Amino acid sequence: MGDRPRQLPHPLVAAIPIVVLIGLLVVVIALFGSDSLAGGSQTALLMGMAVCVTISMACYHVPWKAFEQQMAQTMSGIFVTLMILLAVGMLSGSWMISGVVPTLIYYGVQMLSPRFFLVSACVICSLVSLLSGSSWTTIATLGVALLAIGQALGINTAWTAGAIVSGAYFGDKMSPLSDTTILASSATGVDIFVHIRYMMHTTVPALAIALVVYTIAGLCFGAQGDLHIEQYTRGLSSTFRISLWTLLVPLATGVLIWRKVPSLIVLFVSSLLAGITALILQPHILTQIAGDPSLGTAAALTKGLTITYCSATAVDTGFAALNDLVATGGMAGMLNTIWLIICAMCFGAAMVASGMIESLTLVIIRWVRSRFSLVGSTVVSGLLLNLTTGDQYISIVLNADMFREVYSKEGYEGRLLSRTTEDAVTVTSVLVPWNTCGMTQATVLGVPTLTYLPYCFFNLLCPLMTLLVAATGWRIIRHTELRPD
Repeated sequence: MGDRPRQLPHPLVAAIPIVVLIGLLVVVIALFGSDSLAGGSQTALLMGMAVCVTISMACYHVPWKAFEQQMAQTMSGIFVTLMILLAVGMLSGSWMISGVVPTLIYYGVQMLSPRFFLVSACVICSLVSLLSGSSWTTIATLGVALLAIGQALGINTAWTAGAIVSGAYFGDKMSPLSDTTILASSATGVDIFVHIRYMMHTTVPALAIALVVYTIAGLCFGAQGDLHIEQYTRGLSSTFRISLWTLLVPLATGVLIWRKVPSLIVLFVSSLLAGITALILQPHILTQIAGDPSLGTAAALTKGLTITYCSATAVDTGFAALNDLVATGGMAGMLNTIWLIICAMCFGAAMVASGMIESLTLVIIRWVRSRFSLVGSTVVSGLLLNLTTGDQYISIVLNADMFREVYSKEGYEGRLLSRTTEDAVTVTSVLVPWNTCGMTQATVLGVPTLTYLPYCFFNLLCPLMTLLVAATGWRIIRHTELRPD
């Protein structure tokens, strides 16, 4: 992790960059609102990093080389993440223009009941994410379609996004194919299936409560749903060629996921298949996107498909709300998010290289006096790492490293640490606006992180559930309590 200073900063000093960052982000959000990703948030992160570096170099003599090394190491670790984001941009554009998403919307609004839409969306995303092991892929594909269906049914987009995120992160957390699940178990030295079974004690109750809430919410305002369905279906069918053949694309994508093909390859291949489908079924849409009547057919189709993959697209359906729904951003639409992730990683790397993260977590560890305080300290540390490092993978590894010896010394099993880390880090990363997960899902869904946050009941309940289980001591065993074999 780069050179560490011999003297760790005082915890109050270590908190200064975080306080500055939060203060600047509050100002940015107040001034720019939903446009804060266009530069304001990135500037706030860089300013927070500058404060951290200045204090460290001036007061604790941390060499600049340590920051450079840590940033290089951190950035190399997120290269695949950045490529996935570009692939998601390609996929979102091509799935829309090819007719995949319009077809799902067309049939979905007629099949799904508004009253039970929220709970259905959560369950569907849970199952798909459980099978695929990827919340990102689930949200970028089915999540986008479900959000559009919810809009057509008259469901509040914040509620819909919350249900989608809750379901996707349940499956991600509980799937043996999930990278975060594998990382949390390996970082703590726990067998992955032992880890998954132990997580069920907190994760399943959290999901059950979330499903009850979504069911009640749907029953309360679901009756509004039939207002725009006819306009949506008429607008879609008159603009796109609605065909069940388009569903071969998500079917092929599902097969690739089932075959455990890496996410980047799945997204890229799915985008290519959707592009071919667009050429066959939606050539009139591609010609409209090309916007140059002087071009020949082949040139217009090529230009339209290139724009679909790379840039923003707009299709006139004759219905303003539907026009907004089928508009896409392509890879260019992901650039602000990528910029933000890079800035967040720089801030996190500076906090690690300066020793400020270590200083803050040592204070948290000193609170450990009992089983509950140990688990509570782990939760607080995980949340703090998500806020400061901006990346769930870094947070998982650092949290496991910091608490492994403490758990062992106190006689607690490694599976308690692995479960608590996932309950605190994996599911809350998507709730932090400047975390890679929060930024990505807000961009993909088109719903700001702080807008969907109050409705991600599963994600909010998981840390509380792990604290409740720690307070009761249910299925938590210390080595001193184990019977000899």
